[in-house]
Amino acid sequence: MLRCRLLPNKFTFPFLLRACASLPEPTSVGAQVHACVVKYGYSSDPYVRNTLIHVYSGAPSSLDSARDLFDRMPKTSPVTWCAMIGGYVRSGFSHKAVALFREMQGRGIQPDEITVILVLSACADLGALELVRWLGSYVERENIPKALPLCNALLDALAKCGDVDGAVALFERMHAKSIVSWTSVIDGLALHGRGNEAVRVFEMMKGAGVVPDGVAFISVLTACCHSGMVEEGRRYFDSMKSDFGIEPQIEHYGCMVDLFSRVGMVERALEFVRTMPMEPNPVIWRMLIGACRVHGRLELGERIAKNLLDKDPTHDSTYVVLSNLYALRRQWQKKWETRRAMSERGIRKVPGCSSVELNEEDKEDALHWHSEKLAVAFVLLNTPPGTRIRIVKNLRVCGDCHAAFKFIAKVYDREIVVRDRNRFHCFENGACSCKDFW
Repeated sequence: MLRCRLLPNKFTFPFLLRACASLPEPTSVGAQVHACVVKYGYSSDPYVRNTLIHVYSGAPSSLDSARDLFDRMPKTSPVTWCAMIGGYVRSGFSHKAVALFREMQGRGIQPDEITVILVLSACADLGALELVRWLGSYVERENIPKALPLCNALLDALAKCGDVDGAVALFERMHAKSIVSWTSVIDGLALHGRGNEAVRVFEMMKGAGVVPDGVAFISVLTACCHSGMVEEGRRYFDSMKSDFGIEPQIEHYGCMVDLFSRVGMVERALEFVRTMPMEPNPVIWRMLIGACRVHGRLELGERIAKNLLDKDPTHDSTYVVLSNLYALRRQWQKKWETRRAMSERGIRKVPGCSSVELNEEDKEDALHWHSEKLAVAFVLLNTPPGTRIRIVKNLRVCGDCHAAFKFIAKVYDREIVVRDRNRFHCFENGACSCKDFW
């Protein structure tokens, strides 16, 4: 176009920038196009600026550039806010996405359907249940069209934030349902350890004529994992190929290894790994190591961990689990040697982090040890008796904290709901909904 001496206009650049956004490295090419935008005098055009924000927000490394463009815009539209919020969500900055949405509300700008879907995704990541419920009411109040994608996003957010009964109620009220709707409900029930209900919904889905896909099978296999339903899990795994012609992927094999590992069938899990048609990934090996630690197969766990470190010496989880294995065997010297090797390689353990919602604000604490205990203490001191406590934790809850929460729930007569990396735990009257199976 330029070689033919044809000048671009304000309609050219949005199309060109959208093409950049689909490239593997969008920001490097996008920056060159941005220079042309400035050169030809279209840097103040709102449509061009919105598209530039979309391009820069597509990668975490260029989010600051996107925010700088956003902040310097003299006038913003709902599309502008949506582009910036979407960038935060895609890059994993859910807190910033929610904060920007609150700012949007403060300025009286009504979000569109896509913005609400993006914020619901951020809420699902954070476990911000009250904001999810407010968004559901907001959609009703403002008459935002409740298209299927929005309903699915709300359903998924409710389930991932701990209100699985609300998710099921919404699902039952939906006139149109897609496979995403069914899968979200199954996944939500799985996360709460309600395996029998998840299996029943899966069968209802098949009865309704909806053919399950690979993602639906991951959800139902996860439900079997969290409820110890070995035979059901094996049956669904076998039916993937025999009944639906779906070739199991490594995620499905991982679910089966997790299922065998959780119920203590370590040898069967190891044999299953050896017969996999693909190379097991580090996640599967770490599942086995965790099973060895929980079920007393410490020597086997040590052997697997050492082999995994030889293949991938950069992942912090392998060092941590090997160190814990040595601690269980009271091999303190080897424990400290493992920690020292981790430090010498510059590998740092991901710190435990817990957050709670208090007075509609998200409070977060990061500690090296047992951050969820501090979160519970914080809520006990700042809420009236009988208030339900909700905690979101980025790591698996440990056995010590699990036992402590059962005791605290009974002594203080509170319901404590903890969402850890794997599932939900609902502590009430001295017992947990997981039935000590997690």
